[in-house]
Amino acid sequence: MTYEQALGKIHSLLTFGSRPGLDRMLTLLDRMNNPQDKLKYIHVAGTNGKGSVCAMLSSVLISAGYKTGLFISPYITDFRERIQINNTMISKETLIRAVEETFPIIESLQNDGIVITEFEYVNALEFFIHSKENCDIVVLETGMGGLLDCTNVIKSPLCSIITAIGLDHTAILGNSTEEIAKQKCGIFKENSIAVTSKQDIKSMEVIEQYARKVKIPLAKSDSVNIKIKSQTLSESVFDFNGTEIHLHLAGDHQIENAKTSLAAIDVLRLNEIINVTDANIQAGFANAVNPARLETLCKNPAVILDGAHNPNGCEALKNAVKKFLPDKKVIGIIGMLADKDSESSLKLLETAFDEVCTVPVNNPRALPPAELAQKCSHYFDSVKTFDSFKLAFDLALEKAEKTDCAIIICGSLYLAGEMRPYILDKVR
Repeated sequence: MTYEQALGKIHSLLTFGSRPGLDRMLTLLDRMNNPQDKLKYIHVAGTNGKGSVCAMLSSVLISAGYKTGLFISPYITDFRERIQINNTMISKETLIRAVEETFPIIESLQNDGIVITEFEYVNALEFFIHSKENCDIVVLETGMGGLLDCTNVIKSPLCSIITAIGLDHTAILGNSTEEIAKQKCGIFKENSIAVTSKQDIKSMEVIEQYARKVKIPLAKSDSVNIKIKSQTLSESVFDFNGTEIHLHLAGDHQIENAKTSLAAIDVLRLNEIINVTDANIQAGFANAVNPARLETLCKNPAVILDGAHNPNGCEALKNAVKKFLPDKKVIGIIGMLADKDSESSLKLLETAFDEVCTVPVNNPRALPPAELAQKCSHYFDSVKTFDSFKLAFDLALEKAEKTDCAIIICGSLYLAGEMRPYILDKVR
């Protein structure tokens, strides 16, 4: 089997979409001898910030000497980003072997009338590979929600983390942050520890209630004391326990993600579950990367790639533009999926962009650029529609080089994944 054939097998399951529920996953893992039960986890759910918290925690654990597995979604440019060991993508050969060994189980289940989705299979591959590689700890990011997310087949993790909760996937998770919080809290389990980012009052009440229900302690990001020294688009510098921390993830929202990560580390080492020093934290945070999250791809002119695709993410982006680019004209290149709350997101960006280019996203759920442009016309004075993101970016770059304006690409992590290699090739 070639690497392309292995990916073909995996992606052949995309047809079956996303279907919350754990029964199929449990049946599949049972046929695979339950590799998930051989690992220790830090389980991370939330609407925004999951990937960044996972990146920080993974880097700190690696710095402390733990063989660390990482499972994230979606990937940006390479499928193997989803399954990492010590912040390195698994090899193509590792993925091929795993698919060769496990895909016959998928086919056998199909013959029995049990259809496994792509996300379920990829998650099962993660369990399979990380257990084979004898990882000490796996940082495990949920896909959607928590309670019925297929990552939630694990037994009690070392800790369960909930990052910022906002409105996303409302058709499945609920129409209020309170309802969504209930789904996220499904990852709380007995004999574990809960950790949460700063939340709105109702979401926090739900989180506190669920932690009490399963009788586990709850650590909050607000309990972490840091002193911010400086913030730029390149890095945030802050003091923690007398140690100067450099974090190369920009924005106030990343400060909150950092405090959430530190709250988890503190409570885990206080309970002697992990052995991590402040020096490990310093080194780990300095090495933490998370592409397409307010990522500066070029400084002159400023070209920034951000995966903001829901109201929370777009508000963080708007605040970052105000903070770091207060005097610059900004061209926004936007592509979105049709099932997202585009109206609320665009309204938040109204003061951030001076002109907008709408582009297609290579995804069956994509909102056509013309329809997106119609929505944008309610909030922006200048809106242009493009059939190609390449043409949109080329023209924006040409203008930015002449007028020193900034370019920000946002609206979808899928768009970010498409555009990132092209932009890097153009600006290097």
